[in-house]
Amino acid sequence: MADRIGRQTPTESFVLPYQKTDGAEAIACYGKSGRKAMDWQKLLVYDILAREEDNQWTHMKYGLSVPRQNGKNEVIAIREVYGLLHGEKILHTAHRTDTSHTAWERLLAILTEAGYVKQDKKDKGLYRAFGKEHIYLDAYIEGGGRIEFRTRTSKGGLGTSYDLLVIDEAQEYQDDQDAALKYTNAASENPQTIYLGTPPTANSTGTLFTKMRKSTLAGDAEYTGWSEWSVPQICDPENKDYWYETNPSLGIRLKERTISGETKGDPVDFNVQRLGHWLSYSQKSAITEKEWADCMAETLPNLKGKLFVGIKYGPGGTNVAVSIAVKTTDGRVFVEAIDCRPIRATNRWIMEFLREASWAKVVIDGQNGQKILADLMRKNHMRKPVLPTVSDIIKANAVYEEAVFDKTIVHRGQPSLADLVANCEHRAIGSHGGFGYKSIHPEREIALMDSMILAHWIALESKEKTKQKIRY
Repeated sequence: MADRIGRQTPTESFVLPYQKTDGAEAIACYGKSGRKAMDWQKLLVYDILAREEDNQWTHMKYGLSVPRQNGKNEVIAIREVYGLLHGEKILHTAHRTDTSHTAWERLLAILTEAGYVKQDKKDKGLYRAFGKEHIYLDAYIEGGGRIEFRTRTSKGGLGTSYDLLVIDEAQEYQDDQDAALKYTNAASENPQTIYLGTPPTANSTGTLFTKMRKSTLAGDAEYTGWSEWSVPQICDPENKDYWYETNPSLGIRLKERTISGETKGDPVDFNVQRLGHWLSYSQKSAITEKEWADCMAETLPNLKGKLFVGIKYGPGGTNVAVSIAVKTTDGRVFVEAIDCRPIRATNRWIMEFLREASWAKVVIDGQNGQKILADLMRKNHMRKPVLPTVSDIIKANAVYEEAVFDKTIVHRGQPSLADLVANCEHRAIGSHGGFGYKSIHPEREIALMDSMILAHWIALESKEKTKQKIRY
């Protein structure tokens, strides 16, 4: 063992208080295989197997996030060995078939090394078919339990009952899969579900692991625990102190040279996968948090001319948002969100803003309010607004994205806008490659961002009037 080892306690955790645990027994059973659990693994096993006074599990759910290659799966194997020795029926699920097969191989090796399973060609307690693996310990030990390994689907697990449910690769766990699996251990006298994985990457499809982390660390989830090794912000990949802070097996089973070979790639990916960082934005976003931040001005730039106003009625008929754009003296366009309010609040606040502001043009989009506001402006003797066509919307989105990449759009870092921009992806418009935006969170509306894009577009579309010069 090296002189320096990784941190053995989580950097972030939420563990309910308990007085007794079966952790020591589980570690001893695992130890019969000749393997030795590391201190951080023992700590997690103790927390997971904590019991109430009535012998129910203290944590009905437990989430575990540890950077790759540290041995988090061994923690689950220890828990599964314990469960099999106590007659539990277990379902181990994973996102990929090869992952669930590897988990089956790992557990079988431990049980064989510990003497609980004696393999032979006529072994009826084992099923090796890829994607349908199982170990029935009751074929070897009276009162033993059973474990099945499956790849997750939207229908997997329906109609079957278990005591322990393991969600491996939890960063890929999706809502439809959860709907199929979350009731599979409801009939158990003492159910438990364990989620293990890493923070989501750009290719991750799940959302439930992130939601679970947020609610558990906030103390809002009942009978739930959480442990993770992570850095709170993006860090320098070359700084070894962060390696040791977030990789508990470093210096024990994980070597520095292994991590050194990983530092030359994408620093964000390194922070997520090796340092356990949970991004506050989605890597799937069409515009990243950094790209938007690079367009921010520390002080208000020099502005010229009147305002250009973008108004967007959300497609759900719930909200209406207003943003403004102003040209700057250095050739850029400054944008700022004004407000986003429920449509039921009426258009009065928008009309008050338009009466007080000195604006050049107004553009309104959204069929559920566009005509009503345009008529209201006409009745109040205001200039006729621009009602964009589909091709106008396509162009507005394209020039906005180009402006972000060229840094010709400037803003003051409003959190409301930054949060929306960094969590959006493209959606197709028309049949010729046009695109718009949608939030990666289905429950969120992006009317505020759309209104900003409209304001930016109409500012660019409007040419400055030049004074005619007469020469003699």
